[in-house]
Formats: sequence, structure tokens, C-alpha cells
Amino acid sequence: MDMRNPTLLQFFHWYYPEGGQLWPEVADRAASLAETGISLVWLPPAYKGESGGYSVGYDSYDLFDLGEFEQKGSRATKYGDKEQLIAAIEALKAHGVGTLLDVVVNHKMGADEKERVLVNRANPDNREEISSEVIEADIWTRFTFPARGGQHSKFVWDYKCFNGVDHIENPDENGVFKIVNDYTGDGWNEQVDDELGNFDYLMGANIDFRNHAVTEELKYWARWVMDEVHCSGFRLDAVKHIPAWFYKEWIEHVQEVAEQPLFIVAEYWSFEVDKLMQYIDQVEGKTMLFDAPLHMNFHQASLQGADYDLSQIFNDTLVARDPWHAVTIVANHDTQPLQSLEAPVEAWFKPLAYALILLRENGVPTVFYPDLYGASYEDEGGDGGQYRIEMPVIPELDTLIRARRDYAHGVQTEWFDHPNCVAFARSGTEELPGCVVIMSNGDEGEKTLELGEGLANKRWHDLLGHREENVESDEHGNATFRCNGGSVSVWVLSE
Repeated sequence: MDMRNPTLLQFFHWYYPEGGQLWPEVADRAASLAETGISLVWLPPAYKGESGGYSVGYDSYDLFDLGEFEQKGSRATKYGDKEQLIAAIEALKAHGVGTLLDVVVNHKMGADEKERVLVNRANPDNREEISSEVIEADIWTRFTFPARGGQHSKFVWDYKCFNGVDHIENPDENGVFKIVNDYTGDGWNEQVDDELGNFDYLMGANIDFRNHAVTEELKYWARWVMDEVHCSGFRLDAVKHIPAWFYKEWIEHVQEVAEQPLFIVAEYWSFEVDKLMQYIDQVEGKTMLFDAPLHMNFHQASLQGADYDLSQIFNDTLVARDPWHAVTIVANHDTQPLQSLEAPVEAWFKPLAYALILLRENGVPTVFYPDLYGASYEDEGGDGGQYRIEMPVIPELDTLIRARRDYAHGVQTEWFDHPNCVAFARSGTEELPGCVVIMSNGDEGEKTLELGEGLANKRWHDLLGHREENVESDEHGNATFRCNGGSVSVWVLSE
């Protein structure tokens, strides 16, 4: 696995068609991914969700069912069966591409049995407000996985493994309810996001990591899944709802038992860079985080066009504050149209955004499946209307990924000195070439850059083909580069 200029591909989207096609598609594309310059592929949750063969994977039911057991109406998951999953990961590995597994351990859904327990109501808008009234009710918290019959793990989850639910029966009521058990006397977990007072509770049966048996089972699962599928790392879901101390401990454990260092990135979806920095501090820097603030800047820039100040696009981002822990993104399954965190980056701006994450020296960039392969789907919007969404292939993206591998080398110099036209250059190294990147969100852009005498009397062309002219630097290494309006050009040395 070439990690010199690592590039991550999110190989799914929320509306990927069901029917077990994803794992075979991963295997089929393994060679071309390696050839393009993808070093890591992030796969969706690979285990059985509450909605079985229809589950995107975030309604986590049985972590030990990778499409092996007849549970929730199917043997295979939405993406295929266990054999196909292993074949896909092996195909990637054969071409030097690593795999990240998606870890959803904030909650469980689709319990097998109800339990009669005591609960307190919590105010959904401020979970710190917990009623002293104790209610006896039935809740769905007992997970016995009867179809698996104790294979891989004999652990049975019950109400002592959880601290909250959003639905009780007998009496029937929806809301946020804190479960009364040996671990919940102090209320919710600490070291979680403070939105809604305390954002420990998100959905389903909320896992309580203060139960030592639970944390040991989740460490055991990690060891088991690494043995089964030989992944290269993990993407951690919804960490703002999970106590940071648990993930610090879990990551230390998996790194210790792994054959080689794992690549780990966590999703803490907040646009406040201070919250991301606080989390990195709490886990002692043991995971990278997705740069949600940068994604939001891209979204705003794509909507505002020439009114957006491009020279400020990295303001208040993780990659600017802590580049060593930043995984940069343009889009993901939650931000795509009609999804919960919908904030799409308009198609015209995506080449600019991808150039900004793929060709600069800081951050590990993530490419989103629909931007590389396209996607079309229908769903209901927040207004109740039905919408047909087309996410087009971004024509420049394949070339930009290759350019990261082939030209994004050496010292970076920036010219972020104009609200509508910015540029940066990579100097190259003795062995590897560099590039000059110029973009405009307004009219045609132009910059005269001093590249130094090492690049005197050189000839350049636009790798993306947006500009047809050649550029020549003078005897001092100065040259004038241009880009089209609302566009980006990547200038590289001509042979």
C-alpha cells in the first residue's frame, strides 16, 4: 500500500442500490482503483442491520453477522454476503489497496426480545433534565441473535448494556428515556458532545460503555473482524455521541493487536473546529477526524459563486489548525441531497474543491463514490415532495486523483491574495515533479508567479485540458498562468 500521498475513496453512497452488488463491484474495480491512485477504500458497515438486506448499515443489529446468517429476512446484507466481502477485500489487497471498515457501536437496533425495566423520562431538548419519576415499561433491549446461535460470540446484550431508548411499551410512549440499571445512576456518559445538554443518546438502544463487559465485547469483536477480513483500518461512526475515553482505549487495543499500524478516521460532525481539537486532545491524537468545517466552506463557496472570498476557504478548518489529524472531504453519504446533513457542493465547484484537497500537502483527501462513478436516485424531501436526484460524474476527478500521485510533491507555496482567484504551487523533488494549480470562482483568472531559478526556461501545459496554450517561464523562473472562469487548471511541466 503506497501511503506516500494516500487517497481515500468512500466506496458507497446512501442510495446505492440493494441486491448484493457492492462487494462484487469493489472486486471488479480493484485493479482500476489502484491504477488511478486510490490507496484506501472505505466500505459501508458490513454487518447485519435491523432492516436486513435493505439496510445501509447504520441501524446496527449484529456485528458478528457479515452476511453469513439468515437474520432480519436475509442472509446477505444490502452489499452482498460474507464470502463476497472477503473476496472484495482480498482483490483490493492484491492490487495494493487497503480497506477501512465502518464501525457503528453507538447504538443497536432490532432487538430480539423485550424486557420489563424501570426508566426515567429525559427532556429531548436538554437531556440533562431527567425526571425523578420512575416508570415501569417494556423496552426492546435483549439481543440473543437466535439464528447465529452463539457462533463467533456467545455474548447476550440486555438492558444493562444500554442507557437509553426512544420508545417504551406498556405504557406506549416515544421520547428519550434513561434506563435505570447498575451503570446509569450518574445519568448519561461524559466526554460526549454538549449539544442538547448531553448528546450521548442518539437513536435506538444506546450502548453504555461504563459496562465493562460491553467494552470488552467490542474489543473482542475488533480482534475477530480483523482476523476474518484483514482490513487496514477503521472509520468510526458518530463519535460525538460516544465517550472519548472509550475510543481512546479501543484504538490503543486494536493498534496493539494489529499486524501493522491501522489507519483510523473518526466522524465527529461539527463545524466548530474547537470541538474537533478538543476531541483529538481527549483521545490523545490516536485518530484522525473528517474536516467537516472545510466541507461546509466548500458548500457555501459553491452556493455563493463569485461572492465567496476564495482566499478565506481554509479559515476555521481542521486542516489549517491540525493538518496531521485532518481527513478532508468534499461530500459524503450524510451530506448528499435528501440526506440528514444535506449540504451538497454544487457540481461546478467540485473540481475546484477536489483540487484543493488532492493537490495540497496537508490532510488525507477523501473522494466520494458518486463523484467518480455518478449516482441517480429518488427519495422524499423534507417538504414531503418526491425528488429525482442526479449526481453526475465529475469529469476532472480521475485526472486529479492521478495528479495527486504523479505531481503533488515538494514544498508548497501559496498565492491566496485575491478573493476570486487563488493559486498554489508544489516545487517537486529530485525524483518527482511538482505542479501549479490556479482557480477562479469568478471571471477568467491570471497570476504571474515567481517559481525560482530552478524552474527557469521551462514549458508548462494544463493537465486538465481546460486551457490550450502552453506557458513558458523566463530566465528567473517567472511565468503567467491562467484559468477559465469558475474553473481550475493544473499546470505541469511538458516533456
